[in-house]
Amino acid sequence: MPLLVVGISVLILLFLMTKLRLNGFAALLLVAVGVALVQGIPTAKIPEVLAGGIGDQIGDTMLTIGLGAMVGRVMGDSGAAQRIADKLLGAFGPRWVQVAMVVTAMLIGVTMFYEVAFVIIVPIAFTIVRVTGKNLLWVGLPMSIALSTMHSFLPPHPGPVAVAATFHASVGLTLFYGLFIAVPAGALIALLWPRLPFVKAMNPSIPEGLVSDRVFEEEEMPGMGWSLSVALFPVVLIAGAAVTDMAVAGSGPLLNFVLFIGSAPIALLLTLLLAIWAFGPRIGRSLSEVSASCSSAARAMAMILLVIGAGGAFKQVLVEGGISDYIKDLTHGWPISPIILAWLIAVILRVALGSATVAVVTASGVVLPLLSGSGVQPELMVLAVSCGSIAFSHVNDPGFWMFKEYFNLSVIDAIKARTTYTTVLAVIGLGGVLALEGIVGSV
Repeated sequence: MPLLVVGISVLILLFLMTKLRLNGFAALLLVAVGVALVQGIPTAKIPEVLAGGIGDQIGDTMLTIGLGAMVGRVMGDSGAAQRIADKLLGAFGPRWVQVAMVVTAMLIGVTMFYEVAFVIIVPIAFTIVRVTGKNLLWVGLPMSIALSTMHSFLPPHPGPVAVAATFHASVGLTLFYGLFIAVPAGALIALLWPRLPFVKAMNPSIPEGLVSDRVFEEEEMPGMGWSLSVALFPVVLIAGAAVTDMAVAGSGPLLNFVLFIGSAPIALLLTLLLAIWAFGPRIGRSLSEVSASCSSAARAMAMILLVIGAGGAFKQVLVEGGISDYIKDLTHGWPISPIILAWLIAVILRVALGSATVAVVTASGVVLPLLSGSGVQPELMVLAVSCGSIAFSHVNDPGFWMFKEYFNLSVIDAIKARTTYTTVLAVIGLGGVLALEGIVGSV
């Protein structure tokens, strides 16, 4: 049974990493090969599948994470990150630092991918932790939860947009409805989760090389205008491109240019160039100093990228093994509400495959025939599938490894923190969709 294979492979992976202390990159590849053999993938094809999974995952994330890490380190070494952190602490106070992180993450995360927004905001979170001495998860976890909610629930993020296209739903109306679920659900879990005893018991340290250890004096830091401008520059480019793409029909040279500079890799590359000048020669730092900051960030990211890539290989083996087709056949004809069925299929696929995008696309295809004649608004079906796709993030999800490595957690602690919050968000999201159905369905 394919789902049994998934469950056993996850248990073996946990054993290799927790009991035998095997490196995450090696453990993921080893388990991926084992699953490929059990699922009947030809041995000659296995290296190709592994390489394809790693390539797809690294291709999506290396430029984003690498450039984002360099921007963050340049800002950290110049004092710009501390300037923004000090401003947030001054505006909200140390007592309300979590609210500051949630507000920042939600504003930035509405239009930006989780990974992009994460690497932009996390240097500020690291700096706040270093300055205040607070627990890393106390500051960083609310940020991650808020970003996860925005990314998974709302367009213009790729999952919801893909499902909206399948269901012929209005992207604007989906975003409007989704905000009523995502904002309160994300804020509630973001502020609650760090207070839970099993999370408070964790006290990870900041990974080496991702943030400056120096504490700057007031006169040594760049001005707030420049610091905030550089931090928000990629947000403006990416958000502007997303809004333009939704608002402008057709195509043309101007639209293509806007979409080009608004793509995450190009926006972050332009931001890095701006940061190099703004926090280098402009304030008297040599280019060699700025280059050293970039090199330090790249070295710190090497193992993180390897582990994320191996997570992509594991995910690809599960896809090639036909597990998504098995789940489609298994759930065909289940006599339950289309909203609940859409959510449930997305959850099962997310657990089995790890990829939220594969989960939402497959789930939408399964439930599409049920939409006609059901009386359910297509926008609500989009939200049901999107909410289900965030559930049970675990070891076959490359995003899980990014979370684990950045917050310097063990595999078990990452499961305790991330797998639980993503699952609760998915359940609350389903409840929100059902509540909205009762409201908009009666209007």
